Amino acid sequence: MDSQLHAGALSSADPITIYTTSWCGDCVAAKAYLDAHGYAYDEVNIEEDEAAMQLVVELNDGRRSVPTVVHGATSASLSGFSPSKAAAFLASAGLAPS
Repeated sequence: MDSQLHAGALSSADPITIYTTSWCGDCVAAKAYLDAHGYAYDEVNIEEDEAAMQLVVELNDGRRSVPTVVHGATSASLSGFSPSKAAAFLASAGLAPS
């Protein structure tokens, strides 16, 4: 899987992975939110990684929905991005939003 690590002030044994595409405005917004709140994440562009694209489809009931974020066993589509969606994902993943 081709990924790019984005360092943040917060880290954990299980980093956040964000699945994106090059054309996705919601992906840009989600990454900006994670950056602004100090969360480290690995970015995987599903246009360049077939296995990652298949995972995103599996996680989203057959939809190729980006951005999709994963932390441990918790995943969520943040398509139609809003800060409240991101905060809800972080809370459900056991990562308190800062």
